[in-house]
Amino acid sequence: ELLRFGGAVMKNVAGFDVSRLLCGSLGVLGLIAEVTLKVLPRPRLEQTLVLELGAAQALALFNRNRGQPLPVSAQAWHGGRAAVRLSGAASAVAAARARLGGELLDDTAAETLWRELRDHAHPLLAPASAPLWRLSVPPTVPLESAGAALVDWGGALRWLRSDEPAQALRERIAALGGSAMRWHGNRAAAPMFQPLDPVNLELHRRLKQRFDPQGIFNPGRLVAGL
Repeated sequence: ELLRFGGAVMKNVAGFDVSRLLCGSLGVLGLIAEVTLKVLPRPRLEQTLVLELGAAQALALFNRNRGQPLPVSAQAWHGGRAAVRLSGAASAVAAARARLGGELLDDTAAETLWRELRDHAHPLLAPASAPLWRLSVPPTVPLESAGAALVDWGGALRWLRSDEPAQALRERIAALGGSAMRWHGNRAAAPMFQPLDPVNLELHRRLKQRFDPQGIFNPGRLVAGL
């Protein structure tokens, strides 16, 4: 059955926006046959500042920046260096740069940095002996609580390489209000996605039954048994 939701303009949805269920569902509910994308012009100027900061200082900076009228489009931390990308009008970028300080990263190095993070091509994310975990946590969670070697999304995304047992790690991250995805590592030791609590698991089962009663679309891809 071919379904259509919304239209080719913003905020044109009547009733429950079913299409939102497909975002992140990894194809277990159905196929996306056609999409309408909103596009924006590239910013007039984009510059990246690098500041020598510890993890706690970097997270504090990232959280402050989110509450300020600054043209910040990306923030990341790794190895004692915080990177803040500014995007927008030249005057806005210049004012933010004067306010934040730090060292200006050259365009080539900045492009490489953000492309590697976007495409998960950063050297730290390469397969290794210890499992690599992708942690989604509130950006205010202290780094020492969650643990991480690389921070992205202004603190909301953490990458952690750890031999900690999967169940113990996931329970610890869940207590912080987050979740842990096994990105690389022993598949037999832990499922890729954080197991769902009974209530959410039942909701997933009902949705799967409603959208895909024959179990055709990516069975078991997102949740075992679905």
